[in-house]
Amino acid sequence: MRSLGRFVLLLSVVLGAVAWGASSLFNRQARGWAERDLSMRSRLALEGARPALVEAGTNAARRVLEAIVRDERLMAAAVCTGDGAQVVAAGSLPAGVSCHALPGEARRPGPAGWDQSADGPAGAVHLTVLPVTEEAGGPALMLVHDMSFVDRRAETTRRYTFFAFALVGLVGAVAAAVAARLTWISWTVQLRRVLTAPFRAVEAIAAPRHFQPLLGDVRDLVSSLAAEEARAGSSWTPQRLRHVLRRDLGGESVIVVANREPYIHERGDDGQVKVVHPASGLVTALEPVMRACSGTWIAHGSGSADRDTVDGRDHVRVPPGEEAYDIRRVWLSREEEQGYYYGLANEGLWPLCHIAHAPPEFRASDWEQYRRVNSRFASAVAEEAKTPDPIVLVQDYHFALLPRMLRDLLPRATILTFWHIPWPNAERFGICPWEREVLDGLLGSSIVGFHTQAHCNNFLDSVDRYLESRIDRERHSVVVAGRETLVRPYPISIDWPSRWTSRAAPVAECRAEVRRRLGLAPDALLGVGVDRLDYTKGIDKRLLAVERLLERHPDYQGRFSFVQIAAPSRTIIESYRALNEQVEALATRINDRFARGSWRPVVMLRRHHEPAAIFELYRAADLCYVSSLHDGMNLVAKEFVAARDDLRGVLVLSRFTGAARELSEALIVNPYDIEGASTALATALSMPPDEQEERMRSMRVLVGELNVYRWAGKMLRDATRTRRRDRLASRLSSPGALPS
Repeated sequence: MRSLGRFVLLLSVVLGAVAWGASSLFNRQARGWAERDLSMRSRLALEGARPALVEAGTNAARRVLEAIVRDERLMAAAVCTGDGAQVVAAGSLPAGVSCHALPGEARRPGPAGWDQSADGPAGAVHLTVLPVTEEAGGPALMLVHDMSFVDRRAETTRRYTFFAFALVGLVGAVAAAVAARLTWISWTVQLRRVLTAPFRAVEAIAAPRHFQPLLGDVRDLVSSLAAEEARAGSSWTPQRLRHVLRRDLGGESVIVVANREPYIHERGDDGQVKVVHPASGLVTALEPVMRACSGTWIAHGSGSADRDTVDGRDHVRVPPGEEAYDIRRVWLSREEEQGYYYGLANEGLWPLCHIAHAPPEFRASDWEQYRRVNSRFASAVAEEAKTPDPIVLVQDYHFALLPRMLRDLLPRATILTFWHIPWPNAERFGICPWEREVLDGLLGSSIVGFHTQAHCNNFLDSVDRYLESRIDRERHSVVVAGRETLVRPYPISIDWPSRWTSRAAPVAECRAEVRRRLGLAPDALLGVGVDRLDYTKGIDKRLLAVERLLERHPDYQGRFSFVQIAAPSRTIIESYRALNEQVEALATRINDRFARGSWRPVVMLRRHHEPAAIFELYRAADLCYVSSLHDGMNLVAKEFVAARDDLRGVLVLSRFTGAARELSEALIVNPYDIEGASTALATALSMPPDEQEERMRSMRVLVGELNVYRWAGKMLRDATRTRRRDRLASRLSSPGALPS
């Protein structure tokens, strides 16, 4: 009703203004008509009186004039000479109106006469002066008409016009509001029919043509929601993901292909074999999915004891003690690892896809090794496949050629390729000397996934520029050689609740233990950063922001320390070794500048940490700073949120991460802006507990809902639909599929 009232009021005001303007215009026009009418009446009166005025004397002329002014609209009449003298007059001349007061052109009017309207003390009057005789300079008849009747008529007209328009406007507004209300009720009825109908009956509901587009969207939404509800549960869990596999894939296991293995067996100095969890966002995300889905993870066996722990088929069951799925290890020579992994993948594709100002290096020898290793992994997938149409999840930029190779080996396979890093714009991607081969390789997939829609758009633009293909922008798909590849955004996440939560000590104990271990005061403020030592992570910018914080806020000196876990990564590459030295020198300089006694502002931990230790550090910290210069998602931000079941701690997050699109309650910063980043750190350290709780609660709800099981479930459901479509197309195209 409030919106109806606003609509009626607005329409009435607009129509009232139109009525006022229209009545003013009409008044001006009516006044002009009245003046012309009075001028004509004056000429008719003169024509009738002229003989008497010419031939009679003064008394007779006065009687003629008195007869003329009997007209109720004529106020006075007078005969004037050319020099302004009054010969004779009748009626009551208004003040200021006389023969003498006439202007020169009125005292000796031409044959057409002279007319003018004027405002007198008693109201508007109209003067008409006409020559009595045809001789020049002869006497003239002046007639004075009362114009007040015109003003009265105009005022009456204005009032009636205004109220008429206002009434029409009010009636029109009410009629329009009622029509809109009835239309809304009709639409609501249609929507309720859709939403309350049984799922299979939705398609049978008829609707007006203009309603069909919206109804189609609602049908799609209902279908999606119904499918999710049918899979039991309102949120995604490992159990729900297993249910999806049983229902849609007949319990079939999936094959994951990734360069990094989720568990590495290393032989220590004491000769004992230990299991190491690698520092990898990909592993963080995928490992819980594999524990839920079972199946086989195919990866490069890089650990020093990996060969000693596999069976005769190069398999090992993991996790240790749970044995939920298999790792199939592929062995690479030193030359293959150097060219495929360190060369083409990490000196070429990695800097190509990240805007971090590191030039990519492309060598033909690396490309040959990359092709060879991709072919090796394709053969391993074919060996592990238990059916001719397996579900294969290909992970990341290490295997851009693998989907096409797999398509040649297993034409009916459903291949999902997920690109964990950003995809550059088409112009930058053209730097790659083998841009067509990379794109064609990826388009062997059934589905290509990225973290964000922007990366999907960049990929489609690259295909459009460098390949002969048909791109469907509405379906976000590419058709090459008659086969369609879908391009979809799948924002990756972490498991929820984190399995480390149940194993962790309470937050208070974690805070006390971490501060004791680092030699900090029990009430010291603590910031944390967790990364591989990589130039895309902005670790140097992060430390400069800490330095600037201490410069601008000396009260934090001696109270605030920033712990940076920087797991060594790709140290065989020169740029990574240089970065390692640069970060170490920067930390040393900041510590030398501000250190007091045993207190150090920057604590660099340049070694690998197991997930449990990192989780403890998250729970102990007052803030976590993620300063990536360019990142596909960055799961450190989500891991920090998952660790804070006490609803405390502040996340400072680079706007150049995919996570910044989801975790908007974090303090979003530009890591290149050292002043702005230091301000955000100060804000985080001084943030009241109730605001911390509000922000953290909101982020935890989002991470809990959009967890890694939902990520995997969406991909597997899309894979299911693609698989059904391909199976149907295969049956229809096979001989005897259609009746003759």
